[in-house]
Amino acid sequence: MSENLVNENTVSQQEESGDVLDKLAYTKKRYLRPKEFASYILVNFGQKNLSEFVSANRQVFMMQYAGLSGKAYAAITAFATIYDALDDTLSGLIIDRTRTRWGRIRPFFILPLPLWLIGGFMLFATPNLGDKGLSWFFCAATIIYGLGMSYFGAWNLMIYNLTPNMNERNNLIYTNKFFENFGVWLPSLLPFILTFVPKLVPSVSQTGIFKGFAGFMLVFSAFFAVYGFFTMRERIPLQSREEMNKTSVWGSLKNILTNRPLLAIILADFFSNFKAVGGATEKFFWLNNTGSYANGGVAGIFTGIPNFFMIPIGAKLIKKFGARTAAIIAGVFGFAAYMLMFALGFPFGNVVGDSFESNHALNLVCITVLLTIAGLPNKIIQVCNPILTADALDYMEWKHGLRNEALVTTVQGYFTKLAGTVTGALSGLVFEWINYEALVDEAGNAIPNKEPGIMRGIWIVFCILPALARGLYGISFFLYPIHGELQQRMLVELTDKRANTLIEK
Repeated sequence: MSENLVNENTVSQQEESGDVLDKLAYTKKRYLRPKEFASYILVNFGQKNLSEFVSANRQVFMMQYAGLSGKAYAAITAFATIYDALDDTLSGLIIDRTRTRWGRIRPFFILPLPLWLIGGFMLFATPNLGDKGLSWFFCAATIIYGLGMSYFGAWNLMIYNLTPNMNERNNLIYTNKFFENFGVWLPSLLPFILTFVPKLVPSVSQTGIFKGFAGFMLVFSAFFAVYGFFTMRERIPLQSREEMNKTSVWGSLKNILTNRPLLAIILADFFSNFKAVGGATEKFFWLNNTGSYANGGVAGIFTGIPNFFMIPIGAKLIKKFGARTAAIIAGVFGFAAYMLMFALGFPFGNVVGDSFESNHALNLVCITVLLTIAGLPNKIIQVCNPILTADALDYMEWKHGLRNEALVTTVQGYFTKLAGTVTGALSGLVFEWINYEALVDEAGNAIPNKEPGIMRGIWIVFCILPALARGLYGISFFLYPIHGELQQRMLVELTDKRANTLIEK
């Protein structure tokens, strides 16, 4: 009888050992094909180029070339972001509950294309509709473009669904963020084109250049979106439609709102978005404070170079200290760097006068170096964010058994839109407060405004708000609990749970 008991225990141990090996194979297996790996990077590359172009140029085009006032721009941005936030509830629920033969997320690579293509073309148009008509036109353009992007934004969720192998997922994030550096190259050409092409070809205006560049960027990005639809797959086990219907929307929201890691990320992103006000003044800064868009193009060439080195440095920092600590370090460093830049100004002349031109080379070198230092944490933050968000989604699955990524991004979107409403309004209102007047010549090309008070106001916004945004971003992650022992326990238990689900299927 004792022999039978020993044999039964041996068989049981062998079966248990076999289960463990199956689970280990599941966690270590490589899922991503090279073509799939590349397509994710290309979709992101297209979107990065487009988003960089739109965010950097929409406001300056509407105000400097189309003739929109700062007050009207603030009102349009506030209204559009509120509308977009209301739509996000519906889009999040639709995306989470979508189940098709192509997957849950892939259909949204192509379905919203007409909306953001049409809206994007409208953002860089100059219809002769009068002040009120122009405001309504750009309001409609902003809403249409934002609506298309809110559904297309589902593609960002692919990073959490392409592979259940966490190391493979993180390697894709590192690689993607490295190649994302090239996603600013095309928009970085625009300042040179705007500066030199009208001089060489007087029949070509800066207004026409903006329109042509916008059309190219939209088509370019759409091509990669369609390519991604045909090459990528979703692999994370999901609830069935029936199981999703059993979970109430309120129950899902309650789980999200009690997800402490996610709340820390939302708070950090909320503060980080205020950096956009400083970014919105960038084109105005280069035009008015330095005298030419081309100065920004020259600085951009050099400020972007460290990004290629910061990705591997960020990866090592994250592996050694964890994404949470790396985010805190990056935020605090960014605050200190921007404040240093504000304190130094143009050391070879007073920033509020015409001294930039009188010491052009030295001041351009100085501001380029300072912007490069201030930008060092950018790529570390961009790598940390998806890793921390992925851990927060894993935390939700571990704690509640759900992966409501789209609804999660909807809740994140509310706070992002709230921050966007505030920053969008501020981006317009600061120009009202400093009494900015857009100057153009007879051909429709921009002329620098050298009024000292205006240049002083632009400089303050250009430095101080990014400093506060970076500092508050880093501090927020002191509230993020997924690290140390809790993180290890979560990963072990979640891996076991997922492996059991796949083995049962």
